[in-house]
Amino acid sequence: MLQFRRIVFSVASVLALVAPVYAGKLAIVIDDFGYRPQTENQVLAMPSAISVAVLPNAPHAREMATKAHNSGHQVLIHLPMAPLSKQPLEKDTLRPDMSSDEIERIIRDAYNKVPYAVGLNNHMGSAMTSSLYGMLKVMQALERYNLYFLDSMTIGNSQAMRAAQGTGVKVIKRKVFLDDTQNEADIRVQFNRAVQLARRNGSAIAIGHPHPSTVRVLQQMLPTLPSDITLVRPSDLLNEPQVDTSTPNSGQPAPTSPRNPFRGVKSCKPKQPPAPVYATRFFSVIGESIGESTLVKYVQQQWQGWGKKSG
Repeated sequence: MLQFRRIVFSVASVLALVAPVYAGKLAIVIDDFGYRPQTENQVLAMPSAISVAVLPNAPHAREMATKAHNSGHQVLIHLPMAPLSKQPLEKDTLRPDMSSDEIERIIRDAYNKVPYAVGLNNHMGSAMTSSLYGMLKVMQALERYNLYFLDSMTIGNSQAMRAAQGTGVKVIKRKVFLDDTQNEADIRVQFNRAVQLARRNGSAIAIGHPHPSTVRVLQQMLPTLPSDITLVRPSDLLNEPQVDTSTPNSGQPAPTSPRNPFRGVKSCKPKQPPAPVYATRFFSVIGESIGESTLVKYVQQQWQGWGKKSG
C-alpha cells in the first residue's frame, strides 16, 4: 500500500506541473461596417477569421461586404432592431408588432444589400429580441435565406434561441463586448476575458466595433494570441453546445439607456449579468487527459498487480 501511495503522489505531482492542453475557439465579429471604409479597411487587413457585420442601409454597405468577402472574411448582416429606450430608429428597424410579411421584406432587402452574407446579428434590439412573438417571425424569415443568427445579447432574456426551436435556424450567442468604452486598456481587458472564456468553455464569441482604439488593440494582440486559442469564424461554432437561459417573456423588461459607440450608430451594449462559467468541459478534458496518460496506465497496472498479490 505504501508503494501505491508513492506512485499516486508522483502522478499528482506530474499533473500539477503539466497543464492540460486543448484548444479554445475564439470568434471575433466587428459590427457597424459600412460607414468608415478607411478604418474598416484596417480590419480587413487582419486575419481572415475576423468576421464583419454590415449595416444594410450604410452608404458603403455593398462595397465593404464585397471587399470583406474577397479578403476571405465572413460577412453578416447587422440588422437594426428596436431597442427598449425611446429614440429615433434607423430605416427598416425591426419591431415586434410588424407583420411577418413586413419582417420578411426587410430581411430580404437587407440580404440583397449585403452580398455574401451567411448570418445575421442584431444592431441594438433589446425590445425586439426579448419578444418571443417578434423573434418567431424573424426566425421564419431567416430560414428562407439559410442564415444563422448571432445573438448580440443586448438583453439577458433574449428569446432568440427559444424562437428558433423547430426551425432550421441555428443560434449562437455573444459572450464579450470588446469596446464598451474606447479606452485601449479596457479593450485589452475585454480581449483577455474573451480568451479566458474560450479556454474555459471551449469557445467564445466577442463583438467589437471599428473604432480606431479597437483596431489598434486588435493589431497589437492578435499576433500574440496564446497558442492554445484558435481564431475561428462564427459559423465554425454553429454545432457547439448552446445553453438557453431565457424564460418566456410575459411582459416588457425595464428600459435601458443606450450609448453611442460609433458616430451616431447605436451600439449593442449588454444589459445582463456576466455569463455563467461552465466547468463541465474543463473537468471532462482533464479526466480524458488523465485517463489516457501513460503514467496513469502504469499506476493502474501496478495497482492491479498489487491487488492480485494481496488476494
